[in-house]
Amino acid sequence: MVYFQDQPYTFVREIPPLFMSITKEKKTSLFTDGPEFITQCPIMPGKSFFQKVIITEEIGTLWWHAHSDWSRATVHGAIIIYPKRGDRYPFPKPDAEIPIILGEWWKRNITDVVEKFLHNGGDPEMSDAFMINGHPGDFNSCSVVPDTFKLNVTSGKTYLLRMVNAVMNNLMFFGIANHTLTVVGTDGSYTKQLKSGYIAIAPGQTMDVLLEANEKPDHYYMAAKVYTNVTVFPYDQNTTTGIIQYLGDYNATSSPIFPNLPAADDANSTYNFTGSLKSLASPEHPVHVPENVTTNLFFTLSINNVSCEPNNNCTGPAESRLRASVNNQSLVLPQLDILQAYYNQTQGIYDPDFPHFPPFVFNYTAKNHPVELQLPNISTKVLVLEYNSTVEIVFQGTNLITGIDHPMHLHGHSFYVVGSGPEIFDNVTDTQNYNTEDPPFMNTIAVRRNGWTAIRFRANNPGVWFMHCHFERHVSWGMGMTFIVKNGTGPGEQMLPPPPDMPPC
Repeated sequence: MVYFQDQPYTFVREIPPLFMSITKEKKTSLFTDGPEFITQCPIMPGKSFFQKVIITEEIGTLWWHAHSDWSRATVHGAIIIYPKRGDRYPFPKPDAEIPIILGEWWKRNITDVVEKFLHNGGDPEMSDAFMINGHPGDFNSCSVVPDTFKLNVTSGKTYLLRMVNAVMNNLMFFGIANHTLTVVGTDGSYTKQLKSGYIAIAPGQTMDVLLEANEKPDHYYMAAKVYTNVTVFPYDQNTTTGIIQYLGDYNATSSPIFPNLPAADDANSTYNFTGSLKSLASPEHPVHVPENVTTNLFFTLSINNVSCEPNNNCTGPAESRLRASVNNQSLVLPQLDILQAYYNQTQGIYDPDFPHFPPFVFNYTAKNHPVELQLPNISTKVLVLEYNSTVEIVFQGTNLITGIDHPMHLHGHSFYVVGSGPEIFDNVTDTQNYNTEDPPFMNTIAVRRNGWTAIRFRANNPGVWFMHCHFERHVSWGMGMTFIVKNGTGPGEQMLPPPPDMPPC
């Protein structure tokens, strides 16, 4: 756990390669952003690296995690940013605050899991357990009694749950039996209060959620399980649990009451919840949605495949190797990080011609596409943005191989989610329904299966910034790309030089 108060706040710590979702500071977070071979080379065993983070405008819950291979499975934690002294929460002050981190666990070494699925070209094996704060709960064979997280509450008090979805490859439903949850923040930004019997949270997302202990004293399960809209394929059906335990003298039921979560394939519950999130948009916490867009981007998100190598038995469709892409570009990481290459003007590391639009226009959500559409271009391309340009990205999910949700995450900038919908984006009709009054301000958003999502942000953070799907298997297959935001001309609008202890390549 990392705590901050009194912005701006400088935090320096010697830690392994981490991505920190602290994205508003213009100069000091660039060289400590963390993604391997994008903004730094990995920290070697036995070595260290001092990472500096400055908190400026963020408020609420964020998180940090390793950004090298799949090491974030076990290397992660919450970041709590309190209001400045003298400021108040824009909701009733809670009596206590508790981090709730959703994670998962493999009995095998996670490195072995990654190496196996990257070698065979198919899906990775499922984890053995989901966890709440490191505990699988009462219904998992991994549990050794007692191995269930328990939260003691007092009747009449309010608790702020600092939610983090650190799961590797799944969107999750979360709820507490007989209790209504009130969402008051997402990704380090306040929201209007949203009351719900459950939340839907994507990997990489954080939420601030109020829990009122206003039910009959008893013990109640909190639970989290997978949301997936592709149930024709195997999916993880494990449920992790914790217990809300009311304090006091009473006759408890024989076993805790279980929450009524949406069905695993209940897409409407997911989309309705996410679509109901709104920025606070108050005088104290205004929104600044870019109105005059200077850079329009349309990014298709696809699962692809390529031929298997000779003498290898691949387990993808028709014995192929699975890949993933943005605008048909499937990322291959270079041997020198892109930031270092850009800063030192090293040639031959990347190409600055990432396409603004997909190279092929087709019926993105149709079935049975031609084989040639499934083949991606394996590349290391970047897209260059002018400083202070206003950017709109429309993410379009495709049905190549199979359609699936994609939780897209942008480093270096938060963004406003101005619209989303099913099927194929229509530049005339769909833009008329954009929300530019109080859209949520986020850094991760799940793009619905075979649907679209539109985001806007101002490119005012010079440097090199990774954007990727937060399903780890998808980014391992290549669903990521890199922005380079050029220096500005005014004071404080240029990249600072790298720190002296940057890890060598």
